[in-house]
Amino acid sequence: MIDFNYESEFTLDNELLYSDWLSRVIVSENKNEGEINYIFCDDDYLHNINVEYLNHDTLTDIISFDYSLGNELNGDIFISIERVHDNALDFNVPFDEELKRVMVHGVLHYCGYKDKTDKDELLMRQKEDEKIKLFHVEQ
Repeated sequence: MIDFNYESEFTLDNELLYSDWLSRVIVSENKNEGEINYIFCDDDYLHNINVEYLNHDTLTDIISFDYSLGNELNGDIFISIERVHDNALDFNVPFDEELKRVMVHGVLHYCGYKDKTDKDELLMRQKEDEKIKLFHVEQ
């Protein structure tokens, strides 16, 4: 089950559309959907988590905590809406596209994709692009 939680004024317009898409992404990677919680928040909220749990004193757009068991994906994905807005401006892309990229990024980490090396980051970007295209696929 994919749940959406809000620690800011932001809300998704159509939660079902997003959860269906993310479910398809999970299936496309031959994984099983467990419990994934998205928490949409602001910079301060995510910064506090970054400092407290990861000992990183920086702003970030996403932090994911992976509780997956075998092939079943489980976890909490925190997303700073402020960072997503800023990144969309920086990369000259629509906010909705950048939001989808960040949302699928967390799930892809649960699927085993990394982004610490240039090679891994390139593969992650390719997977993000591939999975974003699934958003428009009719069921």
